[in-house]
Amino acid sequence: MRALQVRELLPDHAGTGLADLPVPLAGPGEVRVRVRAAGVNFPDLLMTRGAYQLKPALPFVPGLEFAGEVDAVGEGVKSWSVGDAVVGGNRFGAMAEYTVVPAASLRPRPAALGWDAAAAYPVAYLTAYVALVRGARIEPGDWVLVHGAAGGVGLATVDLAKALGARVIAAASRADKRAAVERLYAPDAVIDGAPGFRETVKALTGGQGADVIVDPVGGDIFDESTRCIAFGGRLLVVGFASGRIPELPANMPLIKGFSVVGVRAGEYGRRFPERGAENVAAIDALAAAGTIRPHVHATLDLADWREGFAMLERREAVGTVVLRP
Repeated sequence: MRALQVRELLPDHAGTGLADLPVPLAGPGEVRVRVRAAGVNFPDLLMTRGAYQLKPALPFVPGLEFAGEVDAVGEGVKSWSVGDAVVGGNRFGAMAEYTVVPAASLRPRPAALGWDAAAAYPVAYLTAYVALVRGARIEPGDWVLVHGAAGGVGLATVDLAKALGARVIAAASRADKRAAVERLYAPDAVIDGAPGFRETVKALTGGQGADVIVDPVGGDIFDESTRCIAFGGRLLVVGFASGRIPELPANMPLIKGFSVVGVRAGEYGRRFPERGAENVAAIDALAAAGTIRPHVHATLDLADWREGFAMLERREAVGTVVLRP
């Protein structure tokens, strides 16, 4: 089978390339899926150079999420049949023509979504759900500031926050991205996410600041976010796309009465399996009803994986990039 394989952990994905690998076999309790589409996420890029917290043994196939059809079932699997349309996620392995995963990790593909959109929503929307519902305990009417609003997680957060009844301020650094976010999801406000945004946020919120701030950027964006968060607000740390991990003096949340909450959706589900299952069921139901609308920035052949990775690195993707093995 054709697959993308990481053979060495090197900068610029130099140790990664296409490979012809044996088709894997489904063991007891496992399912083999013919992958029709695989989403590209920032952790995939980081793993090719060993810069992510998860470091699979070499060599490995990257890819956190996929959509496809059940191709074979292992011994003891009763929940799936060959030909079933499914979506799923694993910590790696999706960027190949076939992937083998535990049967319990699969879900039916929402009928409202095609292959590409189905591969684009599991990771981003689960992260958004854990951030907004579990981390922030969002309420209808809350002001939610979303940084990096055009990225995969950011765009999903804008969409989901709107669906949950929040008032959304989408922040993005480029005019074309801001226009795209406004066209796709019509948030309550779309602003320049470059440093200097705090006065705009205060003006939009009547001086109180944002009740919830979702930050996948870190660095200077995090620092300034502490200046425009409401008393009792929740500042959600999703990642550090800027490259700098910020530090926070403890007197800031003390004086301003806000909390800082780390968001790791996968780890949340592993530590709290019942709540994790509820999270997945919730986003699946929203997708099936058409309440959330995942956006695919580009669909590329697996052979063009380097261009897909570059779209994320250049910060030009609006939504998710999808590879077709």
